[in-house]
Amino acid sequence: MSFLEIRALTPTMETRDRLADLLIETVAAGGSVSFMHPLAPEAASAFWEKSLAATASGERAVLGAWDGEVLVGTVTLLLDCPPNQPHRAEIAKLMTRVDHRGRGVGTHLMRAAESLAVEKGRTLLVLDTATEEGASGLYEKLGFTLAGEIPDYAFKPHGGLTGTLIYWKRIGTPSP
Repeated sequence: MSFLEIRALTPTMETRDRLADLLIETVAAGGSVSFMHPLAPEAASAFWEKSLAATASGERAVLGAWDGEVLVGTVTLLLDCPPNQPHRAEIAKLMTRVDHRGRGVGTHLMRAAESLAVEKGRTLLVLDTATEEGASGLYEKLGFTLAGEIPDYAFKPHGGLTGTLIYWKRIGTPSP
């Protein structure tokens, strides 16, 4: 991998199309990211259209990892929490291109998302990952604590149920 750059993504047609391609590849490879295989390009584009639109209002941030001109990964930071949870953010849709896995892309994206959450005044991150073939090892390596498992939480992209593991991590400095 050459130089990896992490940056906030903006709602352009080109960005949406690159994200849709990454989502389709992730689902085809068995990634449990809320969609079933085969994922239609229109459905993937519609998802990212809505997600990127929410960045303008500050409800979420979508970060991209770039290897040169190629979008090789993404993560979403959900910031639109209920009024009694302004200190919390949620990590969602961490994805890395199949040919870039095992190269630290996910780690870089997670660290960038955590830094952004701290900048936004958040002191608690939460996330969930599939019990089978999820990224629990990565999250634990990054200091997340397992809260528990919910069995039969969702269907895997190619069928069959999987549980989900719920994680949390304290970040930043809590306000007095």
